[in-house]
Formats: sequence, structure tokens, C-alpha cells
Amino acid sequence: MYPIDRIRNFCIVAHVDHGKSTLADRMLQVTELVDPRHMRAQYLDKMDIERERGITIKAQTARLPFNFPATPGNDATHAGARGSGEYLLNLIDTPGHVDFSYEVSRAINACEGAILLVDAAQGMEAQTIANLYLAVDADLEIIPVLNKIDLPAARPDEVAREMTAIIGGDPDDVIRISAKTGEGVDRVLDAIVERVPAPTGDVDAPLRALVFDSVYDSYRGTLVYFRVVDGTVTSGEAIRMMATGFTGEVDDLAVHSPEEVAIDALGPGEVGVLSAAIKEVSEAKVGDTVTLADRRAANVVALPGYREPLPMVFSGLYPMDSGDFPMLREALDKLRLNDSSFTFEPETSAALGFGFRAGFLGLLHLEIITERLDREFDIPLVTTAPSVSYRVTMQDPNQKGLPALDEEGDEVVQVVSNPQDLPAPNEILRVAEPMVHAMILVPNDYVGPIMQLCEGRRGTMESMDYLTEERVEMRYLLPLGEIITDFFDQLKSLSRGYASLDYEPTDYAAADLVRVDVLLNKEPVDAFSAIVHRDNAYEFGKNMVERLRGLIPRQMFDVPIQAAIGAKVIARETIKARRKDVLAKCYGGDVSRKRKLLEKQKEGKKKMKAVGSVDVPQEAFVAALRSTGPTS
Repeated sequence: MYPIDRIRNFCIVAHVDHGKSTLADRMLQVTELVDPRHMRAQYLDKMDIERERGITIKAQTARLPFNFPATPGNDATHAGARGSGEYLLNLIDTPGHVDFSYEVSRAINACEGAILLVDAAQGMEAQTIANLYLAVDADLEIIPVLNKIDLPAARPDEVAREMTAIIGGDPDDVIRISAKTGEGVDRVLDAIVERVPAPTGDVDAPLRALVFDSVYDSYRGTLVYFRVVDGTVTSGEAIRMMATGFTGEVDDLAVHSPEEVAIDALGPGEVGVLSAAIKEVSEAKVGDTVTLADRRAANVVALPGYREPLPMVFSGLYPMDSGDFPMLREALDKLRLNDSSFTFEPETSAALGFGFRAGFLGLLHLEIITERLDREFDIPLVTTAPSVSYRVTMQDPNQKGLPALDEEGDEVVQVVSNPQDLPAPNEILRVAEPMVHAMILVPNDYVGPIMQLCEGRRGTMESMDYLTEERVEMRYLLPLGEIITDFFDQLKSLSRGYASLDYEPTDYAAADLVRVDVLLNKEPVDAFSAIVHRDNAYEFGKNMVERLRGLIPRQMFDVPIQAAIGAKVIARETIKARRKDVLAKCYGGDVSRKRKLLEKQKEGKKKMKAVGSVDVPQEAFVAALRSTGPTS
């Protein structure tokens, strides 16, 4: 075990593409942990999708032994320094996207310090500020660092003032580096030792350790990433997960430096990974507390902050080939071993056949899961348009205008995530939709268009603050259903790419919501149904029927495409029949002969329309649902 006063636990708070993974690479090189022959870009990112997209999806740890140089200043009393010599720096690399904010909050709670990393050309972004607030709430020591100072478009002085306007302090104290070239990285490591306080914990107390991530290994089961708060954990010891109740014996105990290195014991402040024959990730959830399984831990209090991550976005996953359904079930089971935050259950669609209704943390999470299904398991999918969960208060059938009550006197509320499950309008008293607090950072020149966009999405402005003369922070209360499709694309388009968005869920709010059904030849197609606000229903229905008219091939009879709310049709298009020239063989003669042939054709088409069904190719489903589905 390492002396607790020589340990520093820190994370890096940064927006996507601000250089977080590059800075981590330079730290590995400065501490000489990785052989130069084996070094690669984004060394800590293990998944191909992470490396291709340049984002961190799963948290990673790196144990960095750092020799703090002996200088006159280092022997003085600092906030965290204990003189020169070797220190143990534990880097916990966290995801940066809003979808994984819960994992970020748990990882931040495992640290005492955070590096606030900002691009000198782009400045502060919404996700950076959101994660910064999490770090401040956790009482972490913030070290401001300005990256990419070697870029021609860099604005170091202006961005430094922007950073200190939010966190306080002097702009001259902001550390300026280039993670690409390595300039200034050693000063960042020095600042971690000097300014980040050492962990606190009682080595003699019963074990308490915080789980901040878990992954599945096909040979060893679930691997648990944890930070010891009190006590010690040793290999071969019996442990218990306090939230899930799992008990088992520690088979392997290791640290990442950055490759896995076996170790016998870990004490307060140390970060490591263990395996204990845990067969499912759901038995070792993020935020859980690890303790001992014997009587010594009988009165141990769990670490605060644990909660279940709740899915926010729901979508139907259907195999293009119905024969792939068993393979899709097996693939989802395997993915869930690695990611317990998404849920799925079987569902059936009259149009698409057998599939699954899956719940995700957000739109990026949905895209990652579907891309992994296609890439790792080779299963082409049809993904229905994403939706959110609604709370439907049922109406008392005997007393109109009053809610139905259960046996305990509470209102009967149904949670609906599939538009097909929405009850009939005469059974509903009210529908409530999930709301989010959205934070938008935008240059001053684009405030007007962004306000119009948010108000068009039924947003309510909560505040607007000028961070600097050029950058504005706008806060809106928005319905989650309005921002999960093309809101981010329009935000980027209106601001020429300069705006950034972050949001966090809040409570539900009642709204006038209806289900819009799409009918082909007067038969509803459940895959195209959607729950939308009544004010937007006509536009949604009109766009959908126009899109389908161009995608569905012509039949032998006229095919009406209708969008309807209940029994009321709000939009209609018609696919004209494919015409066969039955008069081609008539070179003359009486007109009654031609009329007879036309009437015979008309009767045949009428009979065909009454008996036959509309042939909708799979490509039309894919194209129509993709145009209303998730955007990257």
C-alpha cells in the first residue's frame, strides 16, 4: 500500500475534442510508463468506436508514479505538497458527453482534484461547464489548463479571462500548454502534486470503496473499477456490494499502470480493479459501495450518492431479416453484460415483425449501441424514431374530469414509452412529458436565432448571462422530446457551429400531447406512429405522408396515405396506381367497346384494393424512420 499523503487522485474535465486524451498520452510519456515503441494516440481508449469518434465512452484509469523534483519552492508548505520525492498520481479518465453524466459524477466523486482543460481556440463549452459544476459541487480542487496554445487561431489571453470569470482567480495563473507537442505538461503534473489535497481515510476502519465503472470480461466475469475510501481490500477476501447484495471472494486485484498489474492489497485513496466471479455487470453497478462480507462490516454506512441510471430515450430495434431475431436477442444480452445502463424487452410490430423496445441514456448512447450491433455482430437493423417516456394519468370512467384512483387512493398513472401503448383519448385525463434544463453557450451574434429555435421547441427561458463580451450562456426549460432528434443539428447550423449544448433532466410537466398514426390504404402502420404536441401534429403528419409518397412504389391501385389523430385525418397524399393501357389493342370501332374495357379494369382495381395489401419495401421503412430518427 502507498502512503496516503503521497497519493493524488484527479480527473480531467474537458469538452469533446479539447485534447483530454492527448493530454493523458503526454502524461504517460512524461512519467515514462509506456515504452516509446508501443505508444499510440488515445492510448487509454480501448474501443474502436472511441478511437474513430475521438470520444471517451468508458472510464479508464492510469496509475502514474511521478518523481516530484526537489526545488526550493517544493519544500515550502503548499495546499497538498509534502516535499519532493515520488508521488502516486491516479488519473481517472471520464466520459465527457451529457449522456454519461451519471458516470462522470461518480468518477468525480472518486477524486480530490480536477484539471479544467479548455481549447485556446474554441473557449469554454457547455459540457465543460456542466462537468465543472459537478466537480465544484464535489468540492474538488480545480486546476485551470489552457490547451492548444500553438494553434494559429488560439486566443489564450481572452479564453483565460473567460475561464477565471467562471472559477475565479487570476488569468495569469492559468497553465498554458500544448498537449500535442508536450509543452507545459510537466507544469501540470507539478500543479497536481502541489495543489490537489491528499486523500483522507481510516486504514483501520472496515472497508468502504466506491464503484465508478464496471466492464465484462469473458474469462473473469465483471471487472469492478473502484476507489478505496476507508479500510483495505486484499486478494482472497470476501466482499459484498451494498446496493445489489452480491457477495463473493476477490479472485484478482490489480491496478492499471496503464496496463494491468497484479497487486496484493490496496488502502485508502488508492484506485484499482477487482474480479470476484461476478457474472453480470448489473451486480456491480456504478455508484455502489464495496465492503467486507463478514461481521466487521455489519454497521458500515454506504457511500452517498448512489442511484439507478434511468433510460431517457426509447427506440424499437428490429432486424432487417426476421430470421436474425434470435441472433439479435443474443447480441443484446452480450452488450448488456458490458453496459447495464440500457434496457430492452421484446415487442412486436405488425409492419416490422419481432424486435425489441430498448431504453438508452441518450441519443449518443443509442447510436453507439446500434453501431456496435452492426459492427460486432453483423446484424443490420431497422431503428424506429426515438421517443421518450410519458406519464399518463388515467381518467375515471364514471366521473369525467377526475382521475381514476387505485385501491390505496393514489392516481392511476401509466408510463408509456411506445406510442402504440398510449391509451385512447377518452381514457386519458392528462399526459406529462419529461423536461430538461438546457444550457447553451453561444457567441453574442447568434443569440436571436437561438432564442427563436428554443421558443419554437416550446422552451421557456430561465436566464441569460454574459460570460464575456462575446459569449453568452443561455438557460432554457425544454421538453426532452423536442431536443432528441434534430435540435442539436439546427443549433449548430444557426450558430455556424459555434454553439454548444448540455442538459440535465428535471421533473415532468403536463402538455397537450396526441398520438399521430399513419395509415396506408386505411390500415394503420404502427412503426410510423409518434407522440407529438397538438400544435406540431399537422406539420409532422404532412411531412410524413409526403415522405412516404416518394418512398413507397406504385401499386396496381390508388393507395391513400393518411396521418390521423384518432378518427380525424389531418393530412393525406395519394400514390397513383400503375396504369396498364387496356385500349392498346383497340384500333377503332365503337366507343362502347373502349368504355367496356375501362369499366372492367376499374372494377378489377376496386376488387384488388379491397382484398390486397400495400407492399412496403424494407428500404422505405429504413429511409422514412431514419429521416425522423437520431442524428449524429
